[in-house]
Amino acid sequence: MDYKQGKTDCTPHEVDYDESRIEILNKHLQGLIDAGELQCASYCVSRYGKIFMHGALGSKSFKSEDKTPLTPDCVNFVASITKVFTAAAVMKLVEDGHIRLDTGVGEILPQFNTPPFNGITLFQLLTHTSGMHADNGCFPNKYQSDYWKNIAKAYKLCEEDKKKDFDWIEAALSTIGSGLRIKPDTEWAYCSFGFTILGAVIEKITGLFAHKYIEDNICKPLKMNDTSFDITKDMAKRFIVSSLRDDIQERIDNALNDKIEEDPLWDKIPSTGGGMNSTPYDINRFGNMMLSGGSLDGARILGRKAVEKMTTLAVEYPNYCWGANEKARYYGVGFDMRNGPAFSHSKGTYMHEGWGYCSLYVDPIEKLVAAWFVPYAKEGWFPKALYNVQNIIWSGLL
Repeated sequence: MDYKQGKTDCTPHEVDYDESRIEILNKHLQGLIDAGELQCASYCVSRYGKIFMHGALGSKSFKSEDKTPLTPDCVNFVASITKVFTAAAVMKLVEDGHIRLDTGVGEILPQFNTPPFNGITLFQLLTHTSGMHADNGCFPNKYQSDYWKNIAKAYKLCEEDKKKDFDWIEAALSTIGSGLRIKPDTEWAYCSFGFTILGAVIEKITGLFAHKYIEDNICKPLKMNDTSFDITKDMAKRFIVSSLRDDIQERIDNALNDKIEEDPLWDKIPSTGGGMNSTPYDINRFGNMMLSGGSLDGARILGRKAVEKMTTLAVEYPNYCWGANEKARYYGVGFDMRNGPAFSHSKGTYMHEGWGYCSLYVDPIEKLVAAWFVPYAKEGWFPKALYNVQNIIWSGLL
């Protein structure tokens, strides 16, 4: 087992944790690597605000000729964990009096000020209950064309018509088909594009591109030095090279060579639904900020009541995404709050996954924060790297 130890604040015993369970976790992850399901794995776990588990296994690159081992400070794409940062940014604007969660999106973005979109609220976008079309693959509809493809098609037509200004929000809403997939407040349906719209809301209110607002007001104050939407040169040196990200090597090379990536279309659209990069250590810091009531090491990100709002059960709507048949999907404001037979965490735990690659769990009863990255070695979904890992980590609590 090629295991690398990361920095910790204390021993497992000091935070009432059975140290022997760490070896069980490592053996489990190594088994998934040996089985060809994972390329590598890394984790950072804390209790009472102190890191007591921090490690990495496997190879940093999928390329057979590159034997560089993964280290705990390696960087990866965190996909939909980005959404909890976006939700926190929206809550900051609520705290500052700019908006309320029941504010209609159309009050801020004029493109939404028309039926059937004018009934959608910020709260519905944050809880995936807006009725907008869910992510591709959520439902078995081979004819569905997602928002991103529709934007790209519309942009191509706009390029041909040099006189026309391009509005990406208008393009998405006007080409999706029937407008909404279902009436708002009817069911839970995972819509990443809704969080992209929240990025546009942040920009409209603050005058800052949402990426900059989130980095300046959340990541930098928390000293999350390895967390950003762009890949810095320092991050590029430690970035995980995955076979499932065919663009990542080019992005790494560009960062190492100080080459600025520019795209006239996508640079204007916020990646607030899933575009951040980070480390388990940094993601753990964000989790501890939430666990501590909105502040960490003297940096105030949110007030206690804003954190309570985000992490209190907000909706219990039916869920049929990805073949599910749940009577109620439990969700907070930006956070998943599932607590069924697959999990052993405490009631009230809030979490988010990122495209199978990573997880963040915050258990307020046990004062435990766990962040782990499990880059897949092949296409698919491997719950043993997600749900089973959660159960192993929680099994060590004394």
